[in-house]
Amino acid sequence: MKTSKKKWLIVLGLAITVAIVAAFKFGPKDSAQYLTQKAQRGDIRDLVEATGTINAVTTVQVGSQVSGVIQRLDADFNSHVKKGQVIALIDPSLFQGALLQARADLESSRANLAAAKANLAKAQSTAVQAASDYARNQALAQEGVISAQALDLAKANAETAAAAVNAAKAQVQQAAADTQQKSAAVTVAQTNVDHTIIRSPIDGTVVARNVDVGQTVAASLQAPTLFTIAQDLTKMQVYVSTDESDVGNIRPGQQVTFKVDAFPKDTFKGRVSQVRLNATTVQNVVTYTTIVDFDNPELKLFPGMTAYVSVPVAEASNVIEVPNGALRFTPDLKADQLAALYAQTGVTPPAKGRAKDATAEQAKRASASPMAVIWKQTADKKLEPVQITTGITDHTFTEVAQVLHGSLQDGDELVIASANVAAPQKSGAPASPVSGRAFRGR
Repeated sequence: MKTSKKKWLIVLGLAITVAIVAAFKFGPKDSAQYLTQKAQRGDIRDLVEATGTINAVTTVQVGSQVSGVIQRLDADFNSHVKKGQVIALIDPSLFQGALLQARADLESSRANLAAAKANLAKAQSTAVQAASDYARNQALAQEGVISAQALDLAKANAETAAAAVNAAKAQVQQAAADTQQKSAAVTVAQTNVDHTIIRSPIDGTVVARNVDVGQTVAASLQAPTLFTIAQDLTKMQVYVSTDESDVGNIRPGQQVTFKVDAFPKDTFKGRVSQVRLNATTVQNVVTYTTIVDFDNPELKLFPGMTAYVSVPVAEASNVIEVPNGALRFTPDLKADQLAALYAQTGVTPPAKGRAKDATAEQAKRASASPMAVIWKQTADKKLEPVQITTGITDHTFTEVAQVLHGSLQDGDELVIASANVAAPQKSGAPASPVSGRAFRGR
């Protein structure tokens, strides 16, 4: 009895095992569903987008070379000024006093110079008289009229008078040099007085005023900035921070469009005038400054505004464009199934190793027009691969430059993602509409 019971248990276990295997093999399976998007015909523009700051073409910071108290302001924010116009006055009293003192010193020095010249004339006359006396005494000494001692005294007087002339000449030179020094001091004092009057160096508009009446400015270490003047606000520039990955696509002369927050409905136009070579690195991000010139005849745009700039790099019109998601999608099939689908349309399976066998010309053409495989869903819900070469992209759609294998028409459904959906269960229990794997697109 025990043996028969064991046999029945073994038979029952085998039956259960066979039922489980059959359930897995022949039972309901998950079916794949695909998310598609149509290929379409249209225009594609490849753009470099960046932000920048609007600035005047020429901006001058007006400072002061002298220290003192602001006595008067003749310009304010948004004032239109002309070159040479007085825009501020620093209290000149101290500098005027220094100028008067310098002028008095100059007059004193000129008087000393005149006295030195008079002394020189007197010394020269004395020297002439002494020289004449010495010459007469020489003649008298030869005749024996005077003694040798008298002759020596006349000679000494003549030499002393000549030395006095040289000393008087030196005094004249010293007085003249002192006069020049005092004259220079007068010039410096006059310049300081002139610098108390602040004038506009250019025609323009005052965009910043940094001082008030009664404020003391100190120019001992560096010149303080009193005003900032923009030369011409009808012609302005945008300083655009361009990422290093995009700077190679920008050239002087390219047309540019940009928007500002103040006028969100308006689009402004400009032209690239310069790509500066000086790099700026902030948190390991390298950017270069691109200068965009534009006209501002209505004075709508102000210095300091943020501009959102678009630089068109390339444009393709009336071409078939495919969504970028289709370029990244590969169906979740076995390798032999993929190979069979590739073989139906003659598509070359994408493989890294094939690049080694390519010639230099083929590699050059491949880099110029990269190849890609997209998957088209036919009317009977089957997948069909299409091999293409891609053109420019706007980062949402990509141009189809050429169809290499397969067929692609405007309106074809292209797969961009897939999902596994569980089949309904026979027991009547509700089936989960989507399995644990969500939509995917590689």
